[in-house]
Amino acid sequence: MNNPIDRFLNLITMYRLVLYVLIILLAAAFLFSWFGLLPMSPWLLLFSVAFILAVCILANETLAKIFLAPVNAESVYITALILALLITPPQSFLDGNYLEMAFWASLWAIASKFIFAIRRKHIFNPASFGVAVTALTLNQAASWWVGTLPLLPFVVIGGLLIVRKVQRFDLFWSFLIVGLISIAFGSLGFIRGFGSVGVLAWRSLAFTPILFFGSVMVTEPLTMSPKRTERVVYGALVGFLNAPWMHFGSLYLTPELALLIGNIYTYIVSPKEKLLLTLTSKEQVADGVYHFRFSKERALPFLPGQYLEWTLPLDCSDTRGNRRFLTIASSPTEKELAIGVKFYPQSSTFKQKLLAMEPGATIVASQKAGEFTMPKDPTRKLAFIAGGIGITPFRSMVQYLVDQKEKRDVVLLYSNRTSADIAYRDVFDAAEKKIGMKTVYTLTDRASVPKDWQGLSGYFDASVIRHVLPDYSERYFYISGTHAMVAAMEQALHSLGVYRSHIHKDFFPGFA
Repeated sequence: MNNPIDRFLNLITMYRLVLYVLIILLAAAFLFSWFGLLPMSPWLLLFSVAFILAVCILANETLAKIFLAPVNAESVYITALILALLITPPQSFLDGNYLEMAFWASLWAIASKFIFAIRRKHIFNPASFGVAVTALTLNQAASWWVGTLPLLPFVVIGGLLIVRKVQRFDLFWSFLIVGLISIAFGSLGFIRGFGSVGVLAWRSLAFTPILFFGSVMVTEPLTMSPKRTERVVYGALVGFLNAPWMHFGSLYLTPELALLIGNIYTYIVSPKEKLLLTLTSKEQVADGVYHFRFSKERALPFLPGQYLEWTLPLDCSDTRGNRRFLTIASSPTEKELAIGVKFYPQSSTFKQKLLAMEPGATIVASQKAGEFTMPKDPTRKLAFIAGGIGITPFRSMVQYLVDQKEKRDVVLLYSNRTSADIAYRDVFDAAEKKIGMKTVYTLTDRASVPKDWQGLSGYFDASVIRHVLPDYSERYFYISGTHAMVAAMEQALHSLGVYRSHIHKDFFPGFA
């Protein structure tokens, strides 16, 4: 987790990474067209990008005012740049067919976020919706010109970075493998008469948009299921329908139609919504850590340990954008929804705006997800390992157990740099008294350990786990913290012979 790639991915959000990948793809396309490696004018390519961006931005601002919804610049830019990679640039600056298609596709792509939304949550991938409507109404289909050999290295590298950032290899591989099998099934004549499976696979990867489609568009978090099994089925469904031979009567499916059908499946099995939350209070619970409580406009069923995507309107955001995935710190038994956030001296613009919020201010929360939840079997022995602000999912779990008076065999191992960094100690002390949960604290800054300190000092490692948890081989471990901390603890548990199936790691897209 400490390699250069992961360090880079930790510095930016998922949305910003996608935006950068799209920009690099278009920049590469400009250079290739300049040198004649792509059959388009570089200046007309720039014109196409500018035109689609202008239509998307104007449509988004107009519809946001009509529907009283927050404007999200990153989302608009991403949708526009994807469209620019799907719609072939014009033959001239006055190409009427292009102008009609690009305008109509851009307008419907943005409109789909507002019009085809349930409980403020859009159902369809915007870019796919835009080009699908254009094909059905204007009979002008997107070429998906991004699927070309010169751009292949950029698509592969950028796509894999995105998939690695969102940790959705299960979805990507299910889409790609089933997609290639489906294409091969419909091309049996080619395989038997002219080529081989290997040649067909190479042609599909190098000369079609399948890799871009799978890594950039199918993995969009807003239109996928948070559950692994449903994600795999979703990827396989879209991959199967993506084959050129697939059709319903005279209607042949295109990538965009395949994705829209997958979006409908995802909504059926995993409906999503957006909530407008109102801040009721905030309090400091540790050094630099604040606990925010929000009232809900309606009930939000969730499991302890799940997370939400939180969006704040920012006049000028930094490279991290205006959205964050944050774990729900409250229990489902509590009336208010809460998050715990760590603030540093050089916090992002998002965190600065969050910290400046006063009671009565609002924030948008959506995309409830996460499988970092307790097992249904109450007899399983559990061990929670937290580092710093990674304690938030455990605060939710423990408060839930206390409120439900549910006595499970749980031991919490909680690591912080200093005693002042310990958050929610009152909750864990109450759990010890009411349900018998044990908490083991450790401070990693040995020089600052108080004289009357009753806990441990130094980092948790295999020897410490073996000492404080003699029955470690019988326990299910839940780890939450920084990427480096989670990786170190996972390695320590593997060295002790703990089964991989007994180790659960907290993860959500855009963790950094």
